[in-house]
Amino acid sequence: MDSSRDSNGINVPELPCAPDAPGEEESEMQSTTIAVDLAKSVFEVAVSEHPGRVAKRYRFSRGQFSRFLAERTPATIVMEACGTAHFWGREAQARGHRVVLLPPHAVRPYVLRNKTDGADAKGLLEAMRNDELRPVPVKSIDQHVLASLHRMRSAWMATRTARLNILRGLLRELGVTIRVGAQQVVPQVWALVSDAGLRIPDALRPVLAETAREIGELEARIREVERSLESMARVSEVVVRLRTIPGVGLLTATALMAFVGDVRRFPSGRHLASYLGLTPRESSSGLRRRLGAISKRGDPYVRMLLIHGARSVLLHAKKKAYGEQDRLRAWALDRERTRGHNKAAVALANKMTRIVWAVWRREHVFSTRSLKGAA
Repeated sequence: MDSSRDSNGINVPELPCAPDAPGEEESEMQSTTIAVDLAKSVFEVAVSEHPGRVAKRYRFSRGQFSRFLAERTPATIVMEACGTAHFWGREAQARGHRVVLLPPHAVRPYVLRNKTDGADAKGLLEAMRNDELRPVPVKSIDQHVLASLHRMRSAWMATRTARLNILRGLLRELGVTIRVGAQQVVPQVWALVSDAGLRIPDALRPVLAETAREIGELEARIREVERSLESMARVSEVVVRLRTIPGVGLLTATALMAFVGDVRRFPSGRHLASYLGLTPRESSSGLRRRLGAISKRGDPYVRMLLIHGARSVLLHAKKKAYGEQDRLRAWALDRERTRGHNKAAVALANKMTRIVWAVWRREHVFSTRSLKGAA
């Protein structure tokens, strides 16, 4: 095959034209697997027509890879679920290809000896042959928007927490202690800066004021993101139904929509809980079965939201009399008495995840009976 040079000086082979024979596209999609090692500007491509063997190798720039997807006969495209994978997955699907995204940590054991772009592409082909690996679904544009809003809000929350801790630490060294609570910091800092009678160094007052102003700007950005999430949640029937579950609010419901996608790919609620890392890690041998702590696999952000939601349900249940409890909260309080608060919160998060699967899959709102009604 002839080759040419692109604008980056990379040798790029001429792309083959798609065959016109009837029925050839369907057969090639079933037999041809194309592994792509993604990067910012250089894409390593390995084409396999027989399992375990690489027939052709290409090294494309971004533009040439886009051309390759457009002109290539539809086939199975395998990529790691890393940066830009969902974008290229949507691009490949729009051109008739079948896209399979594999978790990067599951592909790494298939890369033998030294790590190179070619070895990574070959490792993808080998990992594709393992039926035990669960592919990552390609995110839609709407899912990507929701995920981006959550990521930005999480980043701004982390920055806000860091600024609050800086203010507390600096003022503590000057003998000023701020009361507990994030909402107490900024008002007290402004009071300290404006009070000339306090022994706060003049050189430090502008810095404290600027940090307090930055915290206010971060809080305004966070509120704006939450308003955007709220407006998107109103038009989603799935989010409206999920918010009827105790402990599942705006953030948890929209995060599940963004990071889980189609719940029908999970055959049961336990599979969804396992996907989010809320099931025990098992280490069994022979006749001895040993279950440990939760596996913590899956997305840590969604798992954190579910556990925080479970904690809020537990705290709310403690404020009610026993006769006013529903069956879910009574079960959670019973677990707390026998296993402790933290284990009860995780167990409740697991149960909430199973309820999420049922509400989402069966398309009905959550309802429970009170203990009086059950009696």
